Amino acid sequence: MERAAAALAIAALIALVPHAAAQPAPPDPGAEHSLTGAGATFPFPLIDLWRVEYGKEHPGVSLNYQSIGSGGGIKQHIEGTVNFAATDKPLTDAEAALVPGTLHIPESIGGVVLVYNVPGVPQGLRLTADAVAGIYLGQIDRWDDPAIASENPGVALPAEEIVTAHRSDGSGTTFIFTDYLSVVSPEWESRIGAGKSVPWPSGVAAAGNEGVAGIVKSTEHSIGYVELAYAFQTGMTYASVQNADGTA
Repeated sequence: MERAAAALAIAALIALVPHAAAQPAPPDPGAEHSLTGAGATFPFPLIDLWRVEYGKEHPGVSLNYQSIGSGGGIKQHIEGTVNFAATDKPLTDAEAALVPGTLHIPESIGGVVLVYNVPGVPQGLRLTADAVAGIYLGQIDRWDDPAIASENPGVALPAEEIVTAHRSDGSGTTFIFTDYLSVVSPEWESRIGAGKSVPWPSGVAAAGNEGVAGIVKSTEHSIGYVELAYAFQTGMTYASVQNADGTA
């Protein structure tokens, strides 16, 4: 089984904004403007870059974006306490009914990857879809399990217990990852399912992509799912995961 990519899934991030009847005017350079947003941690590195670069061109416009998770962003959008929100998962029909006229605007795209902290194991640990599901179901609980070792010949995998990390908050990244697990594992789909929050069988929880990355970075023999930018920013190792047809 060959692999060329590390991404588990590709996610389109969606900005939620109130419907505007008319084309908005450009910002008045002589006035001060403040925009407040909240939501997914997935696009925070990009939105923060936009904040800096847009501020150079329009110093009178300030942007404050709180990376509190997709669930929190949707909640604040419904409550009307932010100018915009970001989520990896579109509003449900029930949520949309609470904020009629909301515009869903695709604004970024990125990959979700499995990062791991296993001393002596190099970048690109090879994992099948079954192995990923087995790890998070608690059925594969040691790094030298045959399901992992058979795909990584020559790699000295330790006989240490696997520590899984997942999100504690309502998260679009969790939706992406659990949707993937539901597709590749009938058992995951029947027992756990997909959602912004799910009843994890085991593991350590933290808020935000930042929190999961922090757990993995500080905990030996751990594994967790994060947006690819967080793996790049922290210099973490991440796995190469089997694709949909099992050939790469």
